[in-house]
Amino acid sequence: MWDTNTLLMDLFQAYYDARKNKRNTNNQLKFEIHLERNLLQLYDELVKGLYQVGKSIYFIQHTPVKREIFAWSFRDRIIHHLIYNYIHKIFEKQFIYDSYSCREWKWTNLWVKRLQKAIRWCSENYTKDCYILKLDISWYFMGINKKILYTKVKETLDKNRNEIPCDYDFLLDLLQKVIFNNCTQNSIFKWKREDYIWLPKNKSLFFAEEWKGLPIWNLTSQLFSNIYLKDFDRYMQDIWEIKYYGRYVDDFYIVHHDKEYLKSMISKISHYLKQDLELSVHPKKIYLQHYIKGVLFLWVFIKPHRTYIRKRTIWFFYKKVEALNGEFQNRNYKMDTHLANNFLSVINSYLGMLQHHKSYKIRKKILLTQVSSYFWNHFYISGNYTLIKSKNGNIWKSPSLQNQLWPFNNNL
Repeated sequence: MWDTNTLLMDLFQAYYDARKNKRNTNNQLKFEIHLERNLLQLYDELVKGLYQVGKSIYFIQHTPVKREIFAWSFRDRIIHHLIYNYIHKIFEKQFIYDSYSCREWKWTNLWVKRLQKAIRWCSENYTKDCYILKLDISWYFMGINKKILYTKVKETLDKNRNEIPCDYDFLLDLLQKVIFNNCTQNSIFKWKREDYIWLPKNKSLFFAEEWKGLPIWNLTSQLFSNIYLKDFDRYMQDIWEIKYYGRYVDDFYIVHHDKEYLKSMISKISHYLKQDLELSVHPKKIYLQHYIKGVLFLWVFIKPHRTYIRKRTIWFFYKKVEALNGEFQNRNYKMDTHLANNFLSVINSYLGMLQHHKSYKIRKKILLTQVSSYFWNHFYISGNYTLIKSKNGNIWKSPSLQNQLWPFNNNL
């Protein structure tokens, strides 16, 4: 019999995980005002089987591409982390090494390095011919069949019941509610009509086929997207014995010395995706070139011996800096915790990404000429233009509530 007292502990851990990157957001702060009451209420609903997914916020994101976002409430994001904590280790053992979306220690920079190594090994250190085939799945999240997904999840959990740290039926019920939730029928809209009109139908859940489509950006959606393609990954490596293969969400590559072999793989891959997963290869995103010509992945252009940052990524960096400068100006150049944390997270995120590639001059130029000089009253540049630090130490970090919460938790 499952001890439901452990559920409360798991729920607190899920709360801490959910708030890591959501500190000082309106939803998080609103939930935290009455934290104990809200978590106990959520716990009570879960134990009694009464939990239902709440409303999500619907809006259109314009960069880097236009797409619709269903932002679930902070309360529901706690449930996402609860599910993730229960099952991700079980599925992690089934994923191939070279799949990189939403996995611990599988950062995109590692993906870039693995692709570089694949090219170098296949070409025998750039001395022989080899070719890169890069494919993309058309509207991947919109095309995921929920019934197929749930079957894949359940089959794996059936075989690994002894590793599940909670009641099996409780977990399946929770998974059903999240996977089969139709967020288009329970959302608060925050969008302009003209934005929605120009959104292609194949990029919207409102026009998805029945039983198809997962909302982008949710933690569970990222995990489910890996689960949905895990058998495809295994098929590529174990059945077709492709040595140099890797995937990041819906983008994947094959590196091989024979160009004709790669051409023949396009039809085989298309057939497998259509037959088994009801997905299709994007006909306009088929890339097949000699490694000398390079290959573009996400924000990086890979060529022999070097990598370059994509120009569009640099443009986004400029726009982020411009927005931060404007926010600082609107506050009459007065620093507060929200702006300080935002500045540190945005700038250091870009610097952390850029420093792995040939970008010294770009980093130096942006920090010295684009960032408002008023920021440097509170921050300073550390290292070789690779990190921004606060002159006030940890003053901008929000105080942790963990020491206040665990005594309450133990008293129960």
